[in-house]
Amino acid sequence: MSTSVNETANLATRILDRLEEIIQLAERETKPLELDPLRTELFELFVTANGAGYTEEDSDPDLTAEGLCRTLGSRWGLADAAKSAVESSGRIPAAHLSKMRLLWSLMRMWMEWSYAWDRWEEFHQEVE
Repeated sequence: MSTSVNETANLATRILDRLEEIIQLAERETKPLELDPLRTELFELFVTANGAGYTEEDSDPDLTAEGLCRTLGSRWGLADAAKSAVESSGRIPAAHLSKMRLLWSLMRMWMEWSYAWDRWEEFHQEVE
């Protein structure tokens, strides 16, 4: 693996790890991700991911909202928990449900930032 590929993988992993740490902190302290200081930290990670090109469609690594959902959901076993709950006609365990809610919040914020970021110039043009 070349240095630039290693650096890319390293940066993406650091972003994902930090996102996971922030989510775990929010869960532990029962704080919403939408409030500072968590919101600011998440936005800084978004800016870093966006600047590295990870939030573009078909990027590799994929740190779009959907990519984050897949990766973090996989780390936490959310798909298996949901599948087990459906198969057993039971409930998703509380720990998994909590992570799902936080992941939905993160995804919603990430999508909103992507939308606003991509349209910044469109809404900040000077009128002649």
